Parts: sequence; structure tokens; C-alpha cells
Amino acid sequence: MVGESKEILDDVFQKILTGKKIIVDPTVLNNDYIPNKLPYREKQIVSVGQSIALVLKGNKCSNLLLYGKTGTGKTVVARYVTEKLLERASNIKLIISYSNTRISNTGYRILLDLANSVDLKIPFTGLSIGEVLKRLSIHISQKKYFIILILDEIDYLVKTHGDDLLYDLTRINENLQPGFLSVIGISNDLNFKEFLNPRVLSSLSEEEIVFPPYTAIEIKSILQQRASIAFEKESISQGAINLCSALAGSEHGDARRAVDLLRIAAELAEREGANKLEENHIRLAVQRIEQDRINDALTSLPVQAKSVLFSILESNSNCTTGEVYDNYKIICKKIGIEILTQRRISSILSELDLLGIITASIVSHGRYGRTKKITNTVTPQIIKEVLKEDQVLSIIL
Repeated sequence: MVGESKEILDDVFQKILTGKKIIVDPTVLNNDYIPNKLPYREKQIVSVGQSIALVLKGNKCSNLLLYGKTGTGKTVVARYVTEKLLERASNIKLIISYSNTRISNTGYRILLDLANSVDLKIPFTGLSIGEVLKRLSIHISQKKYFIILILDEIDYLVKTHGDDLLYDLTRINENLQPGFLSVIGISNDLNFKEFLNPRVLSSLSEEEIVFPPYTAIEIKSILQQRASIAFEKESISQGAINLCSALAGSEHGDARRAVDLLRIAAELAEREGANKLEENHIRLAVQRIEQDRINDALTSLPVQAKSVLFSILESNSNCTTGEVYDNYKIICKKIGIEILTQRRISSILSELDLLGIITASIVSHGRYGRTKKITNTVTPQIIKEVLKEDQVLSIIL
């Protein structure tokens, strides 16, 4: 039996070693790759550059909010412009700090990211937020650092943990002499500011830049640019690029997902020993991405969001926000977690809708007000299988 397994693996490894190589530079297809040129985002690049250019004179720049759907170039533009700024800022101690709030999903971890970027040692746990901010303020002033902090998916931070940390970060400059900290917030939610307290809005006093979705033609150009660097010459058909850009342009205008689709299709083509990446590889990659996206989205949800999702399963089809909230309270009592307010649950429903896990359409009942009609877009069986892996929810599943 062991011998048979070894022979099977030998065939797999030999096929990879001797098969046609399509990808020659995989880094070009990574999400964190920053091209030398960013086509179709010149206007946004100039706007961000103009907003933060005051740093070169040693002055504090404005806080910025970059809005747009996923994959519209917000993060790559922010990182591209700040890298260029860093190259020119030879006369000041400029620090560019980056934190993705969905990954560093607590206020403490975000401050830990900031501390690491300025070489300040902070214990992984054990201090209060106030103490960490105090240590950061002293350190930044002593070192005379000018900091631009990029908070990616800032809407996730506020919806999950409130806006207290954002308020603290925007007020930290009162204790920085010399030095300063400016925030570039990146949000997928155009209504993000509705979740902010007026005092936070006042201290944020930000500029806003909106990123529109890419068109199919623009995505096609981006894919051709990446493919010319990432792939062996003549190892991808024009039909594959056309299909990939058409799918992305018509469905979501998400350049990041389009590049991911191209990468996975190329990996599938290499795995089967194909000489060229064709349209059929794109179609196979679409199926794989959709399945992986659903599993990843469900697995990475915090326990409160999973509880809301389970509440929807326990409700009737086309249930209302009120019905979901009633079931949610029962579930919270069973598993022993905090019961959030109905407003917070409504924001979680909006996030699940944004992820494509549910649809939450607003229905008007005239003088009786409005409510959300909620429906699952993922089959209940898939949801239950993922929720069973959660240590807290597995108790009631």
C-alpha cells in the first residue's frame, strides 16, 4: 500500500518537474504586488499625492478616506503613493505603517502593528490601550517620527469594535511635539461614516477619494500587463484573457479577483501539463475560486457574525431583521456570549450581504416603516459544515 502511494506521488512530482512551465514570475500575480505603473488610477494617485505631499515640508498632512468596492485599487494606490513619498522624504524621519484591521482584528493588535513599524517593543498582551498609546506618543516624540498609518478595511474595525481607537489615533497629535501621525483609512463601505460618532468625525476632519470599479476593457489591459511579466511568452491564449476580463468586468469590476482567477487558472494548466492556458482553465478556476471564497468567508467570520448567520438558518426563508434578532438572542444565551444591540446586528447583516453570503434587501411597509428581507445565498448544508468547526457554535450544532 505504501509502495503504491509512493508511485502515485512520484508520478505527480515528475509531471510537475517535466511539464510545461507557464508561470515564470509568480510574485506579479500576488495581491501585495505593486506595479511600476497603475493604469486607470492616475486621477486617484494625484489626489492622494497632493493630500500627503505636505509631509515633505515637515508639515502634518490631512487624514484621508479612500472609498470603493473590493479590488478597485485603493490599497495598491495608497501603498504606491506612500512608497514614492518615502523615496523623496530624505530630510525627515518618515514612517509608513500598514495594518489590515480584518487580520489585526483588535485595537491592541493594530497598535502593535504601529509599534513594530517604529521599533517600539510592546508585549503581545497585558497592557491597556491607554498605556500603549502613551508609550507610542513618548517614543514618536523622542524619535521625531512623521507617521502615515494606513488602516485597511477600516469599516470592519468600526463595525466590529466601535470607533474609540480611531478617535484616540486622530487625537494622538495633541501629545506629539515634535512628530505627528496621519491616518489613511481604506473602506469598502461608502456609508462607513454613518457608523462614526460625531466627535470622531470632527477629529478625523478627513479628505475623501472615491475609487470606481474597473471596466472589462480596463481589467483586460491590467491582465495583459501582468501576464506579459508573469507568464512564459505565448503560454496564454488571448481568448483566456478576454474571458477572464469579461467575467470580472460584468460581475464585479474587481481587478484583484481577476488576477487571482488568472493565477489559479495558470496553476491548474501547469498541474495538468497543458502547453497553454486556455479558456477551459479559466472556467475551472471560476468554480474553484467560488468554493474557496465561500469557505474562507465563512471560516474567517467572528463568532458574533456566525451567530447571526446561524440565526438566519433558524428563521424562515425571507425572514426579517426582527425575526433574526429574536433567534440571535436565544442563541447567544445558549452559547454564553454577549448580546449585541439590534443596530449592531443590522450592520453585521450588511457585512454578510457585502460578502455575498446573504441578500438583505430593504422592503417598505408604508406608514409601518421599512425592514430588511434576508435570504441565504449559500446552501444551509455548507454553512452548517463550516459552523460545526467553530468551538463555540459546535455546542448547539
